[in-house]
Amino acid sequence: MFCADDTIVALATPPGRGGLAVVRLSGPQARRIAEALLVPATPLEPRRATLVRVAGGEGVVDEAIATFFAGPASYTGEDVVEFSVHGSPVVVGEVVAAAVAAGARLARGGEFTLRAFLNGRLDLTRAEAVRDLVEATTPAQARMALDQLQGTLAERIGEIESGLFDLTAKLEASGDFPEEGYHFISRQETLTAVREARGRIDALLAESRRGRLLREGLTVAIAGRPNVGKSTLFNRLAGVERAIVTAVPGTTRDLLTEAVMLSGVRMTLVDTAGVRATADLVEREGVRRAEQAIAAADVVLVVLDASSPLTAADRDLLEATASSARAVVLNKSDLAPAWETRELTGAGVAAPDSIAISAKQGTGIEDMIRSIATLCGLANIGELPHISNARQIELLGRSTEALTRLEDMLVSGGLNVPEELVLADIRVASEVLQEVTGERTTDELLDAIFSRFCIGK
Repeated sequence: MFCADDTIVALATPPGRGGLAVVRLSGPQARRIAEALLVPATPLEPRRATLVRVAGGEGVVDEAIATFFAGPASYTGEDVVEFSVHGSPVVVGEVVAAAVAAGARLARGGEFTLRAFLNGRLDLTRAEAVRDLVEATTPAQARMALDQLQGTLAERIGEIESGLFDLTAKLEASGDFPEEGYHFISRQETLTAVREARGRIDALLAESRRGRLLREGLTVAIAGRPNVGKSTLFNRLAGVERAIVTAVPGTTRDLLTEAVMLSGVRMTLVDTAGVRATADLVEREGVRRAEQAIAAADVVLVVLDASSPLTAADRDLLEATASSARAVVLNKSDLAPAWETRELTGAGVAAPDSIAISAKQGTGIEDMIRSIATLCGLANIGELPHISNARQIELLGRSTEALTRLEDMLVSGGLNVPEELVLADIRVASEVLQEVTGERTTDELLDAIFSRFCIGK
């Protein structure tokens, strides 16, 4: 999978036309190969941008800036040369082809960052943050990825691992004096240390749902019976006339989706068919899909028509979504109300939990958006979570399971548990933490992670 003897080359900027493009070389022959492309021959000095002419198969193809970064003081930890050329696909193709002809090979997806990891320039959490930063579509996603790239998560995990290492050392030393029991650390101190480590991991996991929602975005299902204004609200939030709006009930028969950014959070809006009993086969399928979308959504907007009386269908939907993260939206507030919010109490909704809006006029929309963010714990995205990656979350869950199991054993055993049993669970917890940062890993895992990177990064 990885050959340190290879020198690799790829376009490091997005493909297509632009003012500039960067072609990156990395590996032991990067400087030699780069200098072989220069006309006239020009020596490249470390960390000095040099104006050069680059030759391809048909002669000089561009005037560019070449910058040489001597390893290990480079992105990959190897010798790296970056050509800043004019952003023509023809020019880029000529430069890359010339580099390959001079001895480089085309880089695979994520191979530059993989080399940075294998050469100790980045741990695995930082490497994954590189991809997240490149793919960020909102300011919050970018800030969270940058925070992880700067090592905040790795630092917190390192502190936990350091505490477990210290505990392991004391328990192993105590094991050399079996007749004296816990010699270098008391049983109570052991339990306290285990609880402290588990508490730190649990604190990270408590942030994980917010982190994943910020990283991946929210799915917001707009639900309600026919003609309550779901499609009008969908169009208002989307900012385009995506959904057909008519006075005919049952106009929406399939799911419509639109990705938007509201209050700095990426949201996928789902407009659903009006939920009601119907004999129409197509509409019935739309209702079934609506129910599936409601069940899978991070937030459900239950839309009620404030200008017409509550119906049995309204109450059934309120009951069905009672355990969901939901906001009850009272639409058509620009018309005369047909009922009072206290009537919702009987349907399991407290009056303060409802939000009056007019999707047609646009009033109350900002309050509704704030309610969505609050439901997901994203009301204050200035306080960013430290963890958002599903792989990391799963591993931290396994680590805290081992520590919880150990804590229960220490408590139920009256703190008379042999050091060997305590050490077994601590090692499990520590090894899983090492998988998070990449101290312990496999080729299969690295391939799965870095193959999702773009070529050139």
